[in-house]
Amino acid sequence: MNYVLRILCLLMLPLFAHADNLRPGDRLQIKLPGETAFEQSFQLDHDGMITVPEVGSLQLSGQSLSQAKALLKQKLSNAYKDLSKFDLVLQERRLSVTVLGYVKQPGPVDLPVRANVQMAINSAGGLAQGAQLDKLQIRRASKMIEFDYKHYLDSGNPSALPALQPMDVIFVPASPLIGNVQVEFDARTLTASGDAGKDGEAVKVFGEVHRPGTFAYKSDASVMDLIMRAGGVTRYAGIEQIRVIHNGQPFPFNMREYLDTGNPALMPKIHQGDVIFIPQASEQVKSGARTVYVMGEVFKPGAMEMGEDSGFYDLLATAGGPTRFAETRQIRIIRANGSVQAFDLQGYVDGSSRRNMPKIEPGDAILVPEKTDMNEKSWLKVHPNRAVRIIGAVNRPGRYEWAAEMSLMDLIAHAGGPIASADTAHLQILQQREGGHTESVSFDLKAFLDNGGDIRKIPSIRAGDTVVVPELPKDPNDNRSQWVRQSSDRSIYIFGEVGAPGRYAFNNELNFLDILSAAQGPTGLADLSGVRITHRRNGKTEVTHLNLHTYFQTGDESMLPVVKNEDVIFIPKRDREWLERPKETVVRVLGAVNRPGRYSFDTSMTVLDLLAEAGGPKNSALQDRIMVINRIDGEAHSRLFDLVDFAKSGDFSRLPVLRPGDTVYVPSKEQSSWYRFVTTLQESLTIFSFARLVGL
Repeated sequence: MNYVLRILCLLMLPLFAHADNLRPGDRLQIKLPGETAFEQSFQLDHDGMITVPEVGSLQLSGQSLSQAKALLKQKLSNAYKDLSKFDLVLQERRLSVTVLGYVKQPGPVDLPVRANVQMAINSAGGLAQGAQLDKLQIRRASKMIEFDYKHYLDSGNPSALPALQPMDVIFVPASPLIGNVQVEFDARTLTASGDAGKDGEAVKVFGEVHRPGTFAYKSDASVMDLIMRAGGVTRYAGIEQIRVIHNGQPFPFNMREYLDTGNPALMPKIHQGDVIFIPQASEQVKSGARTVYVMGEVFKPGAMEMGEDSGFYDLLATAGGPTRFAETRQIRIIRANGSVQAFDLQGYVDGSSRRNMPKIEPGDAILVPEKTDMNEKSWLKVHPNRAVRIIGAVNRPGRYEWAAEMSLMDLIAHAGGPIASADTAHLQILQQREGGHTESVSFDLKAFLDNGGDIRKIPSIRAGDTVVVPELPKDPNDNRSQWVRQSSDRSIYIFGEVGAPGRYAFNNELNFLDILSAAQGPTGLADLSGVRITHRRNGKTEVTHLNLHTYFQTGDESMLPVVKNEDVIFIPKRDREWLERPKETVVRVLGAVNRPGRYSFDTSMTVLDLLAEAGGPKNSALQDRIMVINRIDGEAHSRLFDLVDFAKSGDFSRLPVLRPGDTVYVPSKEQSSWYRFVTTLQESLTIFSFARLVGL
């Protein structure tokens, strides 16, 4: 017995080995501790390949797990030295098949190993409309299996579906009902042309119906039943002239009369093979003693007969009412005698118009005009006596239709509002007056929006007026052709050492720091202690001085001057020509210093600050004989200062007092008597040595 079992195991071993071979879709786990590139799983693609880091693509389909492990270990040994802990594990069996034909997303799909045909179709996006469900195919190598998928959907019997194998191709054919042309349709499209079976027993319905086609005959069906099965008549149907053709003989049917009377005897009897034709209503010019015409933007324009009690509303409603493009504020009644009467329907409905409803007489015409398209280039549709213009810095400048209740705010909003650079503080309204004259009215819209106010103080506008929204000037360095439009009485000037000197728009809400910031602030060479502001008031000028250094140190807002329009701000440059500085505001440093010159000085500074600003004494300076020269009551005085002795003692009380206008002199060693004696002696010895040399 054991011998027989052994023989059977040996015979079936190749089968089990073949079943364990790798195939497309299988997920493998490559274990190589310490390598993050192998932490995720690797799946065999549709061709049985995997892509391994440092190795590339490898063909593993058809190999056993041990064979694949040996191949991978051989390839990885070229890149990794330690493969003692390398292992290859089959993580998951997957089923890789391809779904083609009438599905929403044809192509290869990856499925669980026990997946069926329905799961494969759902993975491909589901069936597309027009798929033939009873003749699905599975193509496996050279073999094709055809099965009825509709039977499975009806019964739910899983045995109706063939089992899937790797690399199978599922093909979903198209139904022959969709024809040979690819079209978009919904689920009702296939039956839109009728539901008839045999042609000889069908009834054909065509003409002005919504769904003409061939329909199955029913013995109790009437003409109305078949017309309803065809979707009913269209708005263009001539229902008084319907024809039922039986055995080549036409029988008329007046559907309107039937609907008015309800008499079933008016309907012809329907037989198998009959044809029902609904013609199109013929267009004829209508005229009569009580004809009224409705034209323009209504749903059903045309001529219509008015009754004794018919009014404006009755006629407008019979014409279908105004469309969404109708300008109901400008309706015109064209009388039979040629006169024209205007009527504001919207104002009448809102209650803002006090005019009565116009009385309509036979022969009159009602014209409902079209709204003016904002994007249309032609402006001739709006007559000048009902137009207002807005130009300048708004998003949509142009010519707009005016109404009596329109305000300035309505017009600006209709034009898209001001743009970012609009000067809303100086709006101008050019109002027409009698005799062709115009009057300019200014309005500060910015102040009104910021602070509010009496709405009655907003200037009123009328047809023919023009609203101008000026634009703020741009940087003069960028565009000189635009900033010149800014008037001087609304400008302030800033010159000197700032980032962008020039002329800037200014108003009462801005201050000195605002205009300095607008000019991009002082440059690195600016002398912040000598800022000057020229105030121009009523033809007079006044100059004030500002030390920005002190303001930045103290933050005292009272130091900042009040600037107004037309003022001039000048920020000088440091180390400018000394002639620009009055001598009474500087201290002079002369002699043996590294940077002699004139320096700005204030009472908070000492002689040490001044010497440091001048670069300090030179090596040849007599630092114990520094002279400080000043004037007291008009007389010159000098004082000796020993810098060496001060450095030893550190007694600040011994520092000389300096004032603007003083002079500090640092003598050099060359000016001392001893230096002169030594220099003379050296020169004498040099001459004596040269004489002896010549004598020799």
